[in-house]
Amino acid sequence: MMPTLLVSFFIPPGIITLLFVFVFGFSIYAQIKVSRAYSKNLQVLSRGGITGRDAAAAVMARAGIADVQIEETDGHLTDHYDPSKKTLVLSSENYRGTSLAAIGVAAHEAGHALQHQEGYSMLEFRMSMAPVTRIAAGVVPFVYLASFFVIRDRYVSSMILDIGIVVFSILTVFQLITLPVEYDASRRAKLQLVSLGILDPDEMPGVNETLDAAALTYLAAFMAVLLNLLSLLSRRN
Repeated sequence: MMPTLLVSFFIPPGIITLLFVFVFGFSIYAQIKVSRAYSKNLQVLSRGGITGRDAAAAVMARAGIADVQIEETDGHLTDHYDPSKKTLVLSSENYRGTSLAAIGVAAHEAGHALQHQEGYSMLEFRMSMAPVTRIAAGVVPFVYLASFFVIRDRYVSSMILDIGIVVFSILTVFQLITLPVEYDASRRAKLQLVSLGILDPDEMPGVNETLDAAALTYLAAFMAVLLNLLSLLSRRN
């Protein structure tokens, strides 16, 4: 039976509640901080006038990457790198923009392409987890829905709880792996922007502020799934 395979421990309900309040507050703080930092530095144009698209292309060209397509998309901060399709997608304001924020975000995504080319272990691990993580994320709503019903059968209740634990374990590992992947991509971006002469050293504080604020959102996501996992584990008898 699944229950015999899972660890359990007790966390007082009051502590769990306080942790949820803290994580919720931190998540709000992270979103506000990244929104303010991005909006602020979106107004600061780079001296060189290079677009985010060209900055990303320059970073990848220096690494000898010629098989990654750079595409423009709608939306706000919808930027991402798709390793399965070798496509770097930038929102219009970052694709065409010449601001410190646009260049920083574009270079960050190019940093993922550099990781992919290098075979960066954490990115490879995250890529391998992507299929099962998508399935786990799809199961979450059903776990929450089932938890709202009063199930008198103890075995069924235990089974649903254990499914939730497995699902959030997968999500927690995925978010944990995401942290070094994102921090490393930002580190690579910052180094390349200066060494390539795309930005002057005194322009980097705007890029640092934008990327460091964005990193907080990944930390908040990890904390949220970890707390959900701990909460479920503490409910097992």
